[in-house]
Amino acid sequence: MNDAHLPAYRMAGFHVAGIYDLDHSRAAGLGSKWNIPVLADLVTAANVRDAIFDLAIPPQAHLQVLPALPRGATILLQKPMGRDLNEASRILEMVESQNFTAAVNFQLRFAPMMLAAYDALKRGLLGEPADIEIHLNILTPWDQFPYLRDLPRVEIAVHSIHYLDLIRHLVGDPESVMARTLKHPLSALAQTRTSAILDYGSELRCTLSINHDHAFGRRFQDATFRLEGTEGVALVKLGLLMDYPRGEPDELWICLREVGEWEQIALNGSWFPHAFMGIMSHLQRYANGEDHHLITSARDAWQTMALVEACFRSSAEPGTPLPRLPESMKEKHD
Repeated sequence: MNDAHLPAYRMAGFHVAGIYDLDHSRAAGLGSKWNIPVLADLVTAANVRDAIFDLAIPPQAHLQVLPALPRGATILLQKPMGRDLNEASRILEMVESQNFTAAVNFQLRFAPMMLAAYDALKRGLLGEPADIEIHLNILTPWDQFPYLRDLPRVEIAVHSIHYLDLIRHLVGDPESVMARTLKHPLSALAQTRTSAILDYGSELRCTLSINHDHAFGRRFQDATFRLEGTEGVALVKLGLLMDYPRGEPDELWICLREVGEWEQIALNGSWFPHAFMGIMSHLQRYANGEDHHLITSARDAWQTMALVEACFRSSAEPGTPLPRLPESMKEKHD
């Protein structure tokens, strides 16, 4: 909230009616810093019917908090949508049975560089998608997220889920996945590294190569997203991830086949905090009837959770074993 949500809302001029936390001292500290009233309980906002409940909570808390909200409430749920697909299904059932208007905070879709890349793709500037690649070789300060220590699912569930959701937004759902996610020998977390292939058939290659444990200096760290089409390519530098949370500037470069030269696209804002402003303003417009499609609805987010689930299931399965030399061809060697 301190690093992204509240800076974005202040930048956008959104009125924050109040803040609540089970740890009242934490709520008081943040409320004092941002001059926001501290609520005695979760639903004492000035006018609940006109409020949006921004639930910036760990995934295991969603099913505990949602029943406390009034029927028909408008909600922005923090990602992931529960700890696994079973919890995501229970959350979706609760959202629909309580008539909640609920979006999930997959805010990477609203980051300025991704909005521009999406626009270039949808306008046909890049042609047909042919290659999508996410490459991370960074050092992530996991100690800033202590709630992750006891989770059995970490890297894909709380980080690469952003990329899986973005890829779905760009090119739809894959037919299948092949993935391996694993811990690092020096890390206490369940997983901090992932390799994945999303199968979109014979025309589109889509891969993720994620390493959060490159502790050898900035020189060869990398955080890039590449969307290559038949007519052009967009290359994004995810600057936030370099020296997180301070980060470096995001960058977007585009090269069109007919031009043959790379052009850097000027960006107005960055992933943090501007993407948080984008997703909240979209949810407000949808609740007001101004936008007619909720981009990261709970039902759409369930599909991203299904893709996450497929990746974890794939990782738990054995790989294809190597063929062995037939017995008749084996020779004894000294």
